[in-house]
Amino acid sequence: MIDKRRPTAVLRGLLAAAVLLGPVLLGGPAPARAEGESPTEPPRVELVLDVSGSMRARDIDGRSRISVAQQAFNEVVDALPDETQLGIRVLGATYRGKDKTVGCQDTQQIVPVGRVDRTQAKAAVATLRPTGFTPVGLALRSAAQDLGTGATARRIVLITDGEDTCAPPDPCEVARELAAQGTKLVVDTLGLAPDEKVRRQLVCIANATGGTYTAAQSADELTDRIKQLVDRARDTYTAAPTVVGGTPRCPDAPLLAPGVYTDREQFSEHRWYRVPVRPGEELRASVSIALDRPVNPDYGVLLRATAPDGRELVRGVDAGSGRTDVVSAGLRWSAAADRDDEDTDDGETPSPAPSTADATPTMVCLVVSNAFAPRPGTRATPGMPVELTVDVVASSPPPAGPDLGRGWILLLLLTLAGLVTGLLAGLLTRWWVATWREN
Repeated sequence: MIDKRRPTAVLRGLLAAAVLLGPVLLGGPAPARAEGESPTEPPRVELVLDVSGSMRARDIDGRSRISVAQQAFNEVVDALPDETQLGIRVLGATYRGKDKTVGCQDTQQIVPVGRVDRTQAKAAVATLRPTGFTPVGLALRSAAQDLGTGATARRIVLITDGEDTCAPPDPCEVARELAAQGTKLVVDTLGLAPDEKVRRQLVCIANATGGTYTAAQSADELTDRIKQLVDRARDTYTAAPTVVGGTPRCPDAPLLAPGVYTDREQFSEHRWYRVPVRPGEELRASVSIALDRPVNPDYGVLLRATAPDGRELVRGVDAGSGRTDVVSAGLRWSAAADRDDEDTDDGETPSPAPSTADATPTMVCLVVSNAFAPRPGTRATPGMPVELTVDVVASSPPPAGPDLGRGWILLLLLTLAGLVTGLLAGLLTRWWVATWREN
């Protein structure tokens, strides 16, 4: 039995060698490489809990919001994987006065980020009582400092029932600043109150950092969602996308190897990247831009692959995913298909393609363009989050279309179809005439 995995492994090995030999073959720097090695750092998560006065409301399963949050925290701490480093920060938990200047500085870390002492953590959460203001922006900035920096992505899980009452700093702007620093920080938000203004603010915070927003309407929903997010820190964000900077022109663009990359793009901007593709290989690329701020209704994302001389090879327009916070586009392009098109245009018979290892790569320019326009008062900086996925695989044959035949076969089929149609039409006509005369 033939082992189908062997050719794939050989092709991947050749591609890896080609990437490493990029400076020799292409006369330029080696392609940027997405992080693919398993990180040695443990996942780091900080739970940020709103303990402001509004958390006294008893509207979740007949219980107060704070008691539901405390129960969820206890269950999460009990189920916490041993390798996860967890911290807990609160806001609005200590100041009982009415001085807003003082109350808007009220945020503390009650459990430091590290291996969790479960008894100590649950005792610290149990003593919390709803008290003061809601400085969400300051708490997010402080939580990012608590988590520090590292090679892996870190996660903040924000649980709140109200919007920030202390801006500035505006929490959405803080989230954008943290994302723009390239610190690989993801903020997930959980809303405990069915309020539209709160929802919009929490969605904005999550979108700015590539996180998620969830409305928790019961104790079970809150517990299950926090557990999912803590597990996701371990399972899906062990390695963050590689930060790369696109350029205004293709000749200066960074070289990319297969992987996942993140960048920032201004409104109505074009950002260029380069990918080497050899004959017999196929480029597959996709891009997603997060709408982390208000934009006008008419917008779109375009991903194009061009030759270095500017000739367009293929384009992929924005895809309707059903979401309004992320717009994506994708494309596929085969070096062999483009070569066959050129040979056909010249009227010559295509010559056999050289082997992948020996062939000189085609430098493909990828350009990400957007047609976003900000609404009045929307800040243009930092740019919107862009995630670019690049892969180079063995070329796949184009899908076969319907084939009715050629030459005499097609003529015979058409003749038979005409005869059958004429015969049926004649019989129906004679039957109709005979019936009409009888009547």
